[in-house]
Amino acid sequence: MMLPAMLRKPAKTPDETPTAAIPPTATATEQFAPNSYSQTLPSWIFLPSAVLVIAIFYWAQEVLVPIAIAVLLTFVLSPIVSALERLNLGRIVSVTISVLLAFTILLGVGWLAARQIARLANELPLYRRNIQTKIADLRDFKKGGALEKVEQTVEDVKSELSKPKTSGKQPPPREVVVAAEQESASWPIPLATGPVIERLAAAGLAIVLVIFMLIQREELRNRLIRIMGYSRLTVTTKALEEAGQRISRYLLAQLLINTGFGITVGVALFLIGVPYALLWGAMAIVLRFIPYIGPWAAAFMPTALSLAYFPGWLTSLLVVGAFLVIELVINFLLEPRLYGESAGVSEIAILIMAAFWTWLWGPVGLVLATPLTVCLVVFAKYVPEMTFVTVLLSDAPALEPYVNFYQRMLALDQDEAEEIVEEYLKDHPAPELYDRVFIPALSRAKNDRRHNHLTERDEHAVYDGARAILEDLEDPQKNSTANDTVAESAVVDSLPSETQQVLGFPADGKADEVALLTLEKMLDGMRYKTDIISADMLASEMVSLVERKQPGIICIGAVAPGGLAHARYLCKRIRARCPEVKILVGRWGFSGNPETTRATLTSAGADRIAVTLAEARDHLTQLIQLDRTEANPAPTRQVAY
Repeated sequence: MMLPAMLRKPAKTPDETPTAAIPPTATATEQFAPNSYSQTLPSWIFLPSAVLVIAIFYWAQEVLVPIAIAVLLTFVLSPIVSALERLNLGRIVSVTISVLLAFTILLGVGWLAARQIARLANELPLYRRNIQTKIADLRDFKKGGALEKVEQTVEDVKSELSKPKTSGKQPPPREVVVAAEQESASWPIPLATGPVIERLAAAGLAIVLVIFMLIQREELRNRLIRIMGYSRLTVTTKALEEAGQRISRYLLAQLLINTGFGITVGVALFLIGVPYALLWGAMAIVLRFIPYIGPWAAAFMPTALSLAYFPGWLTSLLVVGAFLVIELVINFLLEPRLYGESAGVSEIAILIMAAFWTWLWGPVGLVLATPLTVCLVVFAKYVPEMTFVTVLLSDAPALEPYVNFYQRMLALDQDEAEEIVEEYLKDHPAPELYDRVFIPALSRAKNDRRHNHLTERDEHAVYDGARAILEDLEDPQKNSTANDTVAESAVVDSLPSETQQVLGFPADGKADEVALLTLEKMLDGMRYKTDIISADMLASEMVSLVERKQPGIICIGAVAPGGLAHARYLCKRIRARCPEVKILVGRWGFSGNPETTRATLTSAGADRIAVTLAEARDHLTQLIQLDRTEANPAPTRQVAY
């Protein structure tokens, strides 16, 4: 809007700052982490530290894997120990019962599974005839087709690769081989039992660690707080509390769901008639800890066995169908109820971290990938230097809705911007959309333009795109909450039925004009006749228009940052020429102290000041009622004596 030179760059009022228009988006890290902590660790040191930690995790996995398993089992068993302690059983007794129960179940299931694996291996030759029949069926199916050509090509490649290759390397001398055999013979324990002993030692270490961690969990917590330092006491306490509650709840829920999955699979396979149903149920419990591919890995072996054991294909299809139905029921019915709260990790992040932990720790890392990733995300939330971990791995939206909307408008992608608006309207009423998406986006564009981060052309493209999307939206009254609709109807229905004229004046440019259009969208067209004046009109022309039309109410829109001085100037001019008119000023997108703004605008002649569109709508309704009450005062009641 063109104004006199003295008003083009008005002096800043006390409530205006260059960042006043940007809505606060304080995260948990910003709220709880002290500033001194972020200054003690330079950001450049984090990458080499991360590389060093990963290297330690890789080379020390023989020690760290049992510790990780023990920590996770401690999280799982802690609620059980606490429940037993509430029965006055004591810490030692509660821990003993919990550990014995847990490891008895694990060892029992493992022993039964090992026995069934041995029996299955002995019976496999009996299924040779069915396997040959299935292979013959497949061979007849592919005969003369594309599969046969592919198989022939594979066989040719294999024959080429299997050709003998001459090598200049000589076999080791006989003396070296004999010396190695003598050295191995001198060791009293066979070398083949080395890995078994290592695994037994790791299992024993995990059991001992679980017992001591459960007994001394408060002592371990206090020592960790002492290591982190008293200056970060608040951050450490909140991180430990959330980690303990959230991870324990998640792991316990996952254990219950996976156990239910394995039991249901075992029962279903038993009813179908698949041999060794107990074995496949136990494997399903373990494999389902592997994200996404675990259930189908568990379905592979019983499906293959059904192909070998039963003639025909019907039983194999029943096995696949049973796994499919059970997994769908768990995914859509049980998991949302038992988990209650999301694990906090995105699906893509879980897959990536599963690959990472598998590379780091092998099959054990694949099973532990999800709980370890959940732990990492929870702790990264409270460490400023690890904020990027939360952004990359968390399932929370990467951008706030208004930032996402504004970014798509900057990219001139109006289609995706419309999708963002429609998606937001599915869970929020239209007034909330205007106040939390449209107004902050307009404010962000205005702020970027003031700092020369945005060209004038791009700024107008944002405003025009927002205006086009706004015009395409349906009647917001259909999307309003029931309470808002009832409250507004109760006030408006008490007014006379004639339409009230409202003039909307943009204080400082196109952003204010689009903001007034959003307010018009919220108003009832049958009750209000709203005229939004172009932002290109001069202040003197606006005042003349008020004198000519004599509207009942004037609404001046001023989106922060800026615009306050222009709104104040308009209020003074209009109040001087038309003292009877009601003036409402919408100071939208402002996040500073509203009382200073109210005092500034009220002294200039404004009747009401609104900081949100919903508040502006309510003020308009009240001003209309006040205006009509003053125009039609209640008759004085005469009392006869």
